[in-house]
Amino acid sequence: MPAAAALSPEILAKYEPVIGLEVHVQLLTATKIFCGCANKFGSEPNSNVCPVCLGLPGSLPVLNQKAVEFATTASLAINCTVNPRSIFARKNYFYPDLPKGYQISQYDKPIAEHGWIDVPTADGSIKKIGITRLHMEEDAGKSLHDGFPDSAKRTYLDLNRCGTPLCEIVSDPDIRTPDEAFEYLTRLKEILLYTGVSDCNMEEGSLRCDANVSVRLKGAERFGTKAEVKNVNSFRFVREALEYEIERQIEVIESGGRVLQESRLWNANEGRTYSMRSKEQAHDYRYFPEPDLPPLILSPEFLEHRRAELPELPEARRARMIAEYDLNEKDARTLTASRAFADRFESAAKTAKNPRRVANLLLSEIGGRLNALGLEQENSPVSMAGIVFAADLLDEGKISSKQIKGLLDVAFEKGEDFSAVYEREKPQQISDSGAIEAMIDKVIAESPKQVEQYRAGKKTMAAFFVGQVMKASKGQANPALVNELLTKKLEG
Repeated sequence: MPAAAALSPEILAKYEPVIGLEVHVQLLTATKIFCGCANKFGSEPNSNVCPVCLGLPGSLPVLNQKAVEFATTASLAINCTVNPRSIFARKNYFYPDLPKGYQISQYDKPIAEHGWIDVPTADGSIKKIGITRLHMEEDAGKSLHDGFPDSAKRTYLDLNRCGTPLCEIVSDPDIRTPDEAFEYLTRLKEILLYTGVSDCNMEEGSLRCDANVSVRLKGAERFGTKAEVKNVNSFRFVREALEYEIERQIEVIESGGRVLQESRLWNANEGRTYSMRSKEQAHDYRYFPEPDLPPLILSPEFLEHRRAELPELPEARRARMIAEYDLNEKDARTLTASRAFADRFESAAKTAKNPRRVANLLLSEIGGRLNALGLEQENSPVSMAGIVFAADLLDEGKISSKQIKGLLDVAFEKGEDFSAVYEREKPQQISDSGAIEAMIDKVIAESPKQVEQYRAGKKTMAAFFVGQVMKASKGQANPALVNELLTKKLEG
């Protein structure tokens, strides 16, 4: 059981967590950072390797320009100051999946520093989470401990990942709750996906997160001793691991113990962390400048070009779409969850009579059906043009919402676009006042008790009459006209 199960709310309330996150982002380049090997996931083990990424004697690294462009773009997107001069360094440590015995990284002179991301907090306000630095580095290989007949005795190495280009994004220790950490990671991933620098696929290791966490008494200025939680492969697990680790550390302190500076592994199945090793200090890595790479110099023209190439980022796009298309915050957030989805919606909305109707149909009617079937938007049988067509019919009063639902049911059942189903079925909406009045008169005549209740002040009975008229018209009566004429009849 998690250690904190025995802690009271009063004890927990005495302490304040201090959280910093280190996020490794794999850049979406075609080749590795210092050689021409393919930067590709899922290849045969040890097939995408060469003397450079294996660290063989005499091999020399050559910096990948596209990796620099992506790192610069990412830095600008998270409001960092990009340094015109940065230096690569050797980070020395010995592990089987690091064939050179060192990792080429950046240390005291990174490519970018002093950024921030705005995140929503529990009280509805916006909090600025600082970013200490973004630096470039190469990835190590992968040690495989399971899945082989002799896994109990041997560890296997796949060195395909050696030399994969990474950005490490280090937050300031500004995060105070696991929920804030979750929101920070969500916003960071969203921004990176919008820029196109990474696919951020956590299952494939394109985005990995380590969390540094300590606790201190509320009001204290000095930080507590931190533990680094590693091996966390989803944002939800980051939140759960932080919740556990915060409470574990509080219990250690409350019982008179001392929190150790160490690396700990998160076990999702057990819902707890385990001690892995004592945490290294920076000097233990014996950083020194990489002798085979000159300083990275970025010209003002290069930086200006990268800045000009930045796409409209999620928060700015949400604000604009709310104003431009009369969307609410929730719908705007859903529509801008990915750049591709937002692009599809905006392309369609620009051709529609009423963009808000397009959003409503896309999110409620189409989204609901896709969710029920476990399909993505790009797999929808109803195209964006079909959604615009349906929205325009609604806006022109040629079809009712009920008819739209019925036609969409057919479209999904038969795998056809909405326009094709509509042309075949051609449901007509009744907008003839005389015909609707006749139906209303009949419903009123057959419902004297309900009429009496309505006129006695029970105005909610209006829904009953609307329902009866729509039933009599087989769903084809114009709802707006039905409501207007009904009110006149009942109030007259």
